Amino acid sequence: MGNAGMEVTLSGWVQASRDLGGMTFIDLRDRYGITQLVFNMEEDAALCQQARKLGREFVIQASGIVRERTSKNPNRPTGDIEIVVKSLRTLNASKVPPFTIEDETDGGEELRMKYRYLDIRRNPVQEKLIFRARVALETRKFLAAEGFIEVETPNLIKSTPEGARDFVVPSRVNQGQFYALPQSPQTFKQILMVAGMDRYFQIVKCFRDEDLRADRQPEFTQIDCEMAFVNREDILSVFESLTRHLFHSILHLDLGEFPRMSYDDAMSRYGSDKPDVRFGMEFVDFNDLAKGKGFSVFDDAELIVGICVPGQAEAFSNKMLNDLTEWVKRPQIGAKGLVNLKLQSDGTIKSSISKYYSDDDLKTWCTRAGANPNDMILILSGETDRVRKQLNELRLEMGTRLGLRNPAVYKPLWVVDFPLLEWDEEAERFHAMHHPFTSPKANDVERMLSGDHETMKNLRADAYDLVINGVEIGGGSIRIHDRTLQEKNFKLLGFTTEQAENQFGFLMGAFEYGAPPHGGIAFGFDRLCAMMKGETSIRDFIAFPKNNQGRDVMIDAPSTIDATQLKELGLKVETK
Repeated sequence: MGNAGMEVTLSGWVQASRDLGGMTFIDLRDRYGITQLVFNMEEDAALCQQARKLGREFVIQASGIVRERTSKNPNRPTGDIEIVVKSLRTLNASKVPPFTIEDETDGGEELRMKYRYLDIRRNPVQEKLIFRARVALETRKFLAAEGFIEVETPNLIKSTPEGARDFVVPSRVNQGQFYALPQSPQTFKQILMVAGMDRYFQIVKCFRDEDLRADRQPEFTQIDCEMAFVNREDILSVFESLTRHLFHSILHLDLGEFPRMSYDDAMSRYGSDKPDVRFGMEFVDFNDLAKGKGFSVFDDAELIVGICVPGQAEAFSNKMLNDLTEWVKRPQIGAKGLVNLKLQSDGTIKSSISKYYSDDDLKTWCTRAGANPNDMILILSGETDRVRKQLNELRLEMGTRLGLRNPAVYKPLWVVDFPLLEWDEEAERFHAMHHPFTSPKANDVERMLSGDHETMKNLRADAYDLVINGVEIGGGSIRIHDRTLQEKNFKLLGFTTEQAENQFGFLMGAFEYGAPPHGGIAFGFDRLCAMMKGETSIRDFIAFPKNNQGRDVMIDAPSTIDATQLKELGLKVETK
C-alpha cells in the first residue's frame, strides 16, 4: 500500500480479462507476479474498448496510477492494489496458446515441451528455474570462500568407451576421427591437481548416451570438485558443509547429523547403496529360522529376508496382500511370490505359511523382527543380490503407501567403503564400481598390486556417496595418483597395455611428473535441486529438457544433416 498514488508503468502478458458492465479488468503477468489493471468506460471509453480487444498472452505496456483495491485478493502479493490505466500500448499480439498458462495447466507433458517457451511462463516452472539459479549462486559463493578456483574444461574430448556410451562428434579437419562429449571432467580435474591448482570446481555440463527416466537426461549438470593433498575426511567435511550451507541459506533448514554407513551395512540393512533412512523397516535375516522345515521355497533359497511393517496387521486385508503380491511379481520387481506373517493385537499369528511352521516357530520370527502386536512381516527369498533389490523396492513402496517418505523431511547419509571392483560372471571380467581412477583404501594398495583373483574381489575403494532421502546426490573418491597402480587397475579392468596407453596415456604420463595425492566429488546438480524442492523429476529444473526418447521436441532435435555437411565430414549414413 506504500505505492498508492504513484504513477507507474508495467509491461507483461495478458493473463486474463474480465468485462463487467462499464468496467474492464485485466490481469497483467510478468516475472514478478500478477497485477490487476482497471479500465473505466465512463472515464475513457476509447481506452476501455482498446483493452477489450486484447487476447490472452498479448504483450502490453500500461501506465497509470496505483490505488487501493476495494475487493482485495489475499492470494496475491499485489492483491491489495490495482492500476487505474491512463495509457495502453499493445507491444505484440498473440495466437491463442495451445494450453492455459496457469499454475494448473491443461497441457500434457509432450505438448508443454513442444511449446517450452510458453510452459516457462507458468509460475511453477519459472520458480524452479529461479530456484536452480539460487542454488548455483550459493554454491559458487561457498566454494569461492573455501578457496576453490572455477576452471572450465573442454567439451570436445577423447572417447573413452569404458562406462556409459559417449556422444561422439565427427571432426571435419581430421576426417575419420571423432571427438566425444565429456561424461564428466574426471581426467581433466585430476590433471588440474597435477598442475598445482589445489582446489578446483566447476558447475559443468556432462553428456551420457543412456536410457532416460525421470531423474536422468542425456545432458545434465554437475557440481564438480577436486582437491589436492587431502584425505577422505577432508573432502567429506568440506562438502558436508556445502550441503548444510545450501539447505540453510535457501530452505532455512538445519540438516542435523550426517551419519556414516558402510556399503556392506547399507546392502544388508536396506538392500540399496542409497538407502532412504527417513523410516525404519530394516531388513531382517530369517535364514537360520526358516530353513529345514520342508518349505522348499525357503529351503532352496540363498537368502530369506523380510521387513516388519508397523501397525498394519489388521489394516491390511487379504485383498490388499494379494494386490501387493502381484505388485512384487511384476517384471519390474521380479519376485516369485510374497510371504506374509501377521502378529494380531491379541497375540495370535496369521501367516500364509502356517502349515509349514508352528506358532512357536513364527513367534520366534516375530521376536527376531522386533514385531509388536498389530505388526506385519513381509518376506521374500531367493538369490542374495536379487532378493535384496526386490525387498528394497517393496520397502520403499510400503514407506510411500504409509506416508513415511515425507518430502519435507531430509535425512542425509554418507555411504562409504564401497568395493573397488565388481566381478561380472557373464563377461568374466571386473568392472569399476565407481570409475577406473578410484584408489583402493591405503591398506589395500599392496594387496591390489600383488594379490590373486579372489583378493581382487575383496578390495575396498576409498570412495563415498552422499545420499539424501534415498537419492544419490553425489559421489567421489580419493584418486589413484601413481602410474604403476593406475596401470594395474586398467589391467584388472581388462584393458590391454596398448588400450590403456591409447586412451589414458596422457593421464598416466602426467602422474610421472610429481602428481600430488588428490580426491574429489561430483554432485548431480539437477537432482540436488529437484530433491531440495521435494520432487523426483529433474525435467522442470532444466530450461530445455529432452523427452523419454532423448528428443528436444521444441526444436526437433536430433535431426538429419544435408549431403554437403556429410561430405565435408567424410561420413555416409546407413539406416537399419
